[in-house]
Amino acid sequence: MPHGKPAGIPCIQLTPDFRCALFGHPDRPAVCVSLRPHPSFCGIDRQEALFLLSTLEQLTLPSGDSVASTAGG
Repeated sequence: MPHGKPAGIPCIQLTPDFRCALFGHPDRPAVCVSLRPHPSFCGIDRQEALFLLSTLEQLTLPSGDSVASTAGG
């Protein structure tokens, strides 16, 4: 995603089983490499992780932007 990943939109590099297709690959973006699993955004299951991550995206949007929650699934 050359201009970054918009909030509320799944990464285009997610495989059908929700794994990163670029994991361990030199082309993986630095922001992704810097992320480390932590209970504060991983939660206890996929549903909680999606809720926590979508909340984090919403809280860190540039001023004036908004996003509808699309983190289902």
